[in-house]
Amino acid sequence: MQVPQDGEDFVGQPWYHGPLSRQKAEDLLQQDGDFLVRASKSRGGHPVISCRWRGSALHFEVLRVTLRPRPGRPTALFQLEDERFPSLPALVRSYVIGQRPLSQATGAVASRPVPRQGPIRRSFSEDTLPDVPAHTVPLRDRKRSDSQPAGLEHMWRPPEDPPGPGASTVSASGLPRTGSDPVILKTPVPLGFVADSLRASDGQLHAKAPTKPPRTPSLLLPDASGRPPTYCELVPRVLRGQGLPHGHSCPEAEVPWWEAEEETEEDRCFARPQAEVSFCLPDTLSCLLGSQNRPLEPEVLHTLRGLFLEHHPGSTALHLLLVDCQATGVLGVTKAQRGAMGVASGLELLTLPHGHRLRLELLERLETLALAGALAVLGCAGPLEERAAALRGLVELAVALRPGAVGDLPGLAAVMGALLMPQVSRLERTWRHLRRSHTEAALAFEQELKPLMRSLNEGAGPSDPGEVALPHVAPAARLLEGEELPGPLDESCERLLRTLHRARQTARDAPRFREAAARRLRGFRPSRELTEALTTGFLRRLLWGSRGAGAPWATRLEKFQRVLSVLSQRLEPDP
Repeated sequence: MQVPQDGEDFVGQPWYHGPLSRQKAEDLLQQDGDFLVRASKSRGGHPVISCRWRGSALHFEVLRVTLRPRPGRPTALFQLEDERFPSLPALVRSYVIGQRPLSQATGAVASRPVPRQGPIRRSFSEDTLPDVPAHTVPLRDRKRSDSQPAGLEHMWRPPEDPPGPGASTVSASGLPRTGSDPVILKTPVPLGFVADSLRASDGQLHAKAPTKPPRTPSLLLPDASGRPPTYCELVPRVLRGQGLPHGHSCPEAEVPWWEAEEETEEDRCFARPQAEVSFCLPDTLSCLLGSQNRPLEPEVLHTLRGLFLEHHPGSTALHLLLVDCQATGVLGVTKAQRGAMGVASGLELLTLPHGHRLRLELLERLETLALAGALAVLGCAGPLEERAAALRGLVELAVALRPGAVGDLPGLAAVMGALLMPQVSRLERTWRHLRRSHTEAALAFEQELKPLMRSLNEGAGPSDPGEVALPHVAPAARLLEGEELPGPLDESCERLLRTLHRARQTARDAPRFREAAARRLRGFRPSRELTEALTTGFLRRLLWGSRGAGAPWATRLEKFQRVLSVLSQRLEPDP
């Protein structure tokens, strides 16, 4: 699934269905994780995320916080409970890729969008939208607010006393207008939402904002009429510096290392390098492996299999991006490391003579991840369907890593290296079963992923920091380490020039890649176990054991290739 990037118009997104009733939305949600975004009639056309979770259809109204127009910032922010986003597509992208629950009370996770069929309808139809019964309120004199802040004191307020027996009633279709908000709503705005909107205007609006009513339970309970709950109430977190009385402050939240403040212009200046730098994490006490372990321990492999099954491919892709950014020196670079290597990013260090150690580490990481991916397929000694499912999982992970999605090209290269490894590609019966049982994944692999990977290896393919968070650096690393290019001389010379040009461009755009990676990881809270399982040090000990991990890389690679060949022959012997 491709999740839209920031700044896109949500009306054009396939998961946005426009005006749609609650009942019709629930009919479209078939499996847990299915979701869509609709304009709710009962919420005055506000966007609502409808999601099926644990057999029930849940509905979450997206809170819209209006800001005073200022150059360089959005006019509104969108929020469920935690982070606020400048656009609705940015909110959806963060929750879907990061597999974050839409609310803490329900734990509902949106993972599969239900695409819209046909154009968006312009308006609601009365006989096809049984959203919720219209509530009635007493007819009272009310005055619309003008466009000035002082007019807020005349804003509509709910009746203070219950209606009498003879009171006239009308449908709740008041037309309140707050401040300079151009949207005319068809239902009264909840006071909590209005109070939140007033706080978001940086103190420029009238001080006499309506007070927020007491908080109700996180989940709405059925009322006395017996109607089922319609919406799950969200409990927004107050962000730092917002909604706090003057002179008060909240404790500073711990900022993850990948969201730390960007380096300054002074840090980006070249300085004389002091020593070669390694970004490999030091060996620490593992939560998955003991202090001493043997190669391919069955208990650890079983734990890892369950760990990866617990995470959606989009979540696994973000974990891999996080670890790759650290291993490449794009995020988490300390001031001491910048001073030692003379530049601010590992993408610059790769192109320099004293980047030899980093180039070798990244090439080893690429091959080690590929070996681990191949083992995930070849280690399935059960039925054929189990191996085909493992292939499908790797293909779905590659799709989540591709440009335009997570954009982790080193991770994509490692996963494709596993799928294209001779010991895996020779499994004809397994691939035939994949094409028959998981046709969509097979088509994505053949028609999209293989041509993309071929182009990237030849020094071409996507490289813009807008759609790529981490570029493919393996071709340049191999070339700078003296590896000869295959093919005829004229073709290899052209490929060499393309690779060197791409390496220079990557070093120049290193700050933009850092920003792109940090933007994708903003708000992401990784699993400690899965993050450790994707590090080079952990995979080295997993595949070769604590003793064999210290052997030379070429020796370790040759031995494990023989192991994979034996496993492949056992699964599908040569005729």
